[in-house]
Amino acid sequence: MEVHMNYDQLASEETINKTILALKDRSVIAELVKTRSDALAKLREMIPANADVVTGSSTTLDEIGFVDLLKSGNHPWHNLKDQIVAEKDPDKQTKLRQKSITADYFLGSIHAITETGQILVASATGSQLPSYAFSSDHVIWVVGVQKIVPTLDDAFKRLKEYVFPLEDQRMKNAGYLGSTIGKLLIFEKETMPNRKLNLIFVLEKLGF
Repeated sequence: MEVHMNYDQLASEETINKTILALKDRSVIAELVKTRSDALAKLREMIPANADVVTGSSTTLDEIGFVDLLKSGNHPWHNLKDQIVAEKDPDKQTKLRQKSITADYFLGSIHAITETGQILVASATGSQLPSYAFSSDHVIWVVGVQKIVPTLDDAFKRLKEYVFPLEDQRMKNAGYLGSTIGKLLIFEKETMPNRKLNLIFVLEKLGF
């Protein structure tokens, strides 16, 4: 009989350290903070003043307070996402969306990460995937340590058995028809020397 993993369980210290080392070999700088407040403080430190900032849709960024921080305007950055939402002219909005793909700093989360450092991201539209994979020079992922799994097969199981049902219900609760897994990114390693990828593990259950 197949045994389902507990996808809410926080990874052990040994597993977290193993994953951080594996990410280093894949040119992703990872570190661990204890709380969501620590994660928010770390983001404030990492993003320089006047940087263009865009976020992918992320329950994790919402839970740590970063989304509210951006909306408040109480920060020294350029919030391109709010500019996109506020723009009512379709042509101008399209140009802003195109600009957002090359934002200085693109932030979000992921859906699963293996102990060997492979990262899995699913998206309905794929809007965040260009920035994660290529077009933004600085990418920061904030990740609850419950998202660490042993293998890539386990990562796909986590996505299909746990993440997607929760995201689908979240969208329905918000008044939409639901969600879909439209596009997938498997991040193996960074090969472009001009890009800097950071991953902040948080010792809490965050996101799906």
